[in-house]
Amino acid sequence: MRRIIATALVAAAFGAAGSAPVLGQSLEGAVKARRADMQLRVHYLALLGGMAKGAIPYDAGKAQAAADSLKTMLALDRSRMWPKGSDSFSIDGTRAKPEIWDNFPDFVAKAKANGAAITELAAVAGRGLDALRPAVGKVGQTCSACHKQYREPEQ
Repeated sequence: MRRIIATALVAAAFGAAGSAPVLGQSLEGAVKARRADMQLRVHYLALLGGMAKGAIPYDAGKAQAAADSLKTMLALDRSRMWPKGSDSFSIDGTRAKPEIWDNFPDFVAKAKANGAAITELAAVAGRGLDALRPAVGKVGQTCSACHKQYREPEQ
């Protein structure tokens, strides 16, 4: 029973597969919102990734603040960002493949794995490079797992 409730809660956080745009919101608005969400994630991950690679000097405070910001973003309701019909075949300005809505439970599972990796990152980001590097790597792996399957290549 717990698993069913947890799955329902995660699905609710990202919207139900086949959902229509929410009243007062265009498909373009949903795409803009999720692009902004991704750009903000990239903003923090670029700093953390740069530190992990040694391209940016490690700073425990900045690393922790960036990781905490990513973790805080997990509390945002993204359900309005993923309405059916906001894929790359239906609308311009997105790289989201229609397969997201064909296999929505897998998409949600990948998002949940990314959230878990971000939570783990936030727990260790300020504890030094040896703790930061594998945690950043895990977040990157969860990002890639979703992007490889559900995002069109950049043109």
